[in-house]
Amino acid sequence: MEISDSSQAGDEVLVVCPDLTDAELNELFSASWPAHHPTSFASMLARSLTWIAARRRNRLVGFVNVVGDGGAHAFILDTTVHPEERRQGLGVRLVRAAADEARAHGAEWLHVDYEPHLESFYGQCGFRPTAAGLMRL
Repeated sequence: MEISDSSQAGDEVLVVCPDLTDAELNELFSASWPAHHPTSFASMLARSLTWIAARRRNRLVGFVNVVGDGGAHAFILDTTVHPEERRQGLGVRLVRAAADEARAHGAEWLHVDYEPHLESFYGQCGFRPTAAGLMRL
């Protein structure tokens, strides 16, 4: 399902739960995250509540994943925007669309973990900082 957003700054199209190939996701993640190693995304997407993809001229340029607990809580994961597309508002639009979809799936709370340098970005998306715990496994 395409998301109609009159505030879009570019000609990208946001799509809810599109079919995505490992090749295009690995290409986006490799360009965006230098430590990324090619992987299969099928099992991750099979467990997701929803995901939003952004395409520009049929090229995947953005992605965000949402997982849920089956109840009131959903979690943003893997917010990714191609380096050539950053600082144009696409990431904020992806996260806001993900929030709308999580709400439509019955979530009442949306969580995200982020590093300190991303606090301003997630603030623009509507998140407020909270204390949380993290354990490396």
